[in-house]
Amino acid sequence: MPHRPNRAVSILILIITGGILAQAGCTVDFTEEGLGSEIPFEPERPEVRESPQTVNRYSGDEPNVMEAQERFPTGIELQRKVIWRTCTPNGGVCHNRKEYPDLHTPANFAATVDAPCNVQPGQETSVYDGCEQAGDRFRLPGQSQREIEIGNIEYIPGEYVNFREQDSQPDETSSGLHIYLHDPISSDRNETFEGGEFIRTFVTEEGNVADLVFATYNTRWWLLDGGKHLFGEVRDYQRNEVTSLMEVGIIQGDLNRNGIYGARESAPIKMISRGNPEESYLIARLRGEINGEKIPGSRMPLANKPLNIAEMLAMFCFVEGLPAEGEIDLEAAIDYNACSYTKDPENLNLLGEGVTWTRRVQKILEANCGGCHGGENPSAGFDILTEGAYERLLEPSTQIPEMPLISPGEPENSYLWLKIADGEDIVGVPMPIDPLDGDRRLTEAELGDIQTWIVNGAVENE
Repeated sequence: MPHRPNRAVSILILIITGGILAQAGCTVDFTEEGLGSEIPFEPERPEVRESPQTVNRYSGDEPNVMEAQERFPTGIELQRKVIWRTCTPNGGVCHNRKEYPDLHTPANFAATVDAPCNVQPGQETSVYDGCEQAGDRFRLPGQSQREIEIGNIEYIPGEYVNFREQDSQPDETSSGLHIYLHDPISSDRNETFEGGEFIRTFVTEEGNVADLVFATYNTRWWLLDGGKHLFGEVRDYQRNEVTSLMEVGIIQGDLNRNGIYGARESAPIKMISRGNPEESYLIARLRGEINGEKIPGSRMPLANKPLNIAEMLAMFCFVEGLPAEGEIDLEAAIDYNACSYTKDPENLNLLGEGVTWTRRVQKILEANCGGCHGGENPSAGFDILTEGAYERLLEPSTQIPEMPLISPGEPENSYLWLKIADGEDIVGVPMPIDPLDGDRRLTEAELGDIQTWIVNGAVENE
């Protein structure tokens, strides 16, 4: 950093310089009038963004609309008070750098607009058909030049088996690489040794569409199920190669393996669809449905209080008011006055149709928890298999006496729910526990039903 003289030194330099100039016959006027007050200077200032366009405020008396307008006037407030609170409150969990989509910052929330859904499938059964993308294609050049869409792909690690020497063939449980295709590869052979090619459609930097082979795997391929199921042998020296291939992220057209290729039915839905909250996957996960169709997986947020009507209204009006194109300005005002959902905000109530203890929840807990919480010496003194199990659920928990096992209408204050949903305020490990390896969890559908049951008041019978 260059040395900067202090004020006294600067004055001395001016005096000395003035004396030298005077001796040289030059006269310098160091007064303010002599030096002048106008200094030529063109500042380089950042461009100031115009203030968000103002909107007409809602002037009605519907309390949910008035609450939403007061608490969530902009997208920034919506992200901070609703999305961050319910989905990303702690670093490294939920949708804070762990699960897709990451929602812990306003920029990340804005990035969900037009983004694809279900990039991280988790359980196969949790994938919604409407989120599936067109799969990559596969080709065995020695059998056919035809490229066939990949439905799903799975690598089952294990000891290599030489089926040819054993005069047998693999099946769907064999250790190796399994590829399931939309259409069969027609061949008069049931096995071949060659390089299988993985093909994807790319858009080049020049904007051209090109089909490129992005990976090749050389091995012995077995054609099973009439050529729709390909099995690739994985020898010991090939394990790293196959692991790297799987890490590439092969796009699977039938990710949930139910035989429906979602992208062939309709264009994949988006995490947030501009102007269309009814077809936005993020909102669908909050509601548990999309266009009246139930979607797989539990309703979100999993271990937090569900959104109330005002919060859901803010989400719907925010999405409905998004521009058809261009950047997303979270500082722009949410236009509740023009929002169509303010006419009947009660329709956004998340409670919906509940399930009951006797018809659904009791069966789930008996099947998954009865092994430990049943019999002569039930764990924690809680017997889920007795007739008084429902009444016991409404009493305080053994671990945290001030918190009941089930608090009707309040999942976030129900110890049993926090225990099975991996909540933070629990003692010990999450439930249920697998007696073999300790690692088990209820399905997304089961968790969703239990959560809905609690939110609806933990009803015993219809």
